[in-house]
Amino acid sequence: MKIGVLGTGNMADALATQWVRAGHEVFVGGRDEQNAQRLATRIGGGAGHGTLQAAVGFGEVVLAALPYGAGAEIVREHQSALQGKILVDCANPVGPGFRLLTEGGPSAARRLAAAAPGVHVVKAFNLCHEDVWRMTPPVFDGQPLTVPICGDDEAALALARKLVRDMGCEPVAGGGLDRAGLLEATAALFIGLWVAEHADVRAIAPPLAYATGPRAESA
Repeated sequence: MKIGVLGTGNMADALATQWVRAGHEVFVGGRDEQNAQRLATRIGGGAGHGTLQAAVGFGEVVLAALPYGAGAEIVREHQSALQGKILVDCANPVGPGFRLLTEGGPSAARRLAAAAPGVHVVKAFNLCHEDVWRMTPPVFDGQPLTVPICGDDEAALALARKLVRDMGCEPVAGGGLDRAGLLEATAALFIGLWVAEHADVRAIAPPLAYATGPRAESA
């Protein structure tokens, strides 16, 4: 699969490195082409580098590893080239005090979709620190990490599920793109609990067998 990467930060580094290891072709695009070149060299595996426009043109799937606020602007600039393509959004619109910056408005993912009508946006990979995505694979207590994904186009979701599995993780359906805001709100909650409270968020929910309450033992 050909993957264009928009951005040269830590998430772009972590995810693209794993996909190159899985055999995908990657092209890193950045506003600063020197940063894109440095990242492509670090990723290895023949990763290409160049402008944001070149990355959009290269990828059948495009990863938007962009800060919230910049993402919609960049997507709007390249909306013609993105038409019909799959855009994976991993951004977290979380501000000071672990505040959700989109509160009262569209999710970050919906803003990308609105900036480029005709692009198939999938929300994924936003619930973990970049170093978790560097793990090969992310497995905890013998269980592969589960990655929720949200989107409206089945072909786009199928490719996103493949990218999740290629990292050694398991995809799970999170619903349509209208539910992407729930993933972003979950990230804001989790980051606050992890960082401010040093809490293990796995402990806030019961096991699946108890999700609807304890079952009475049969007599």
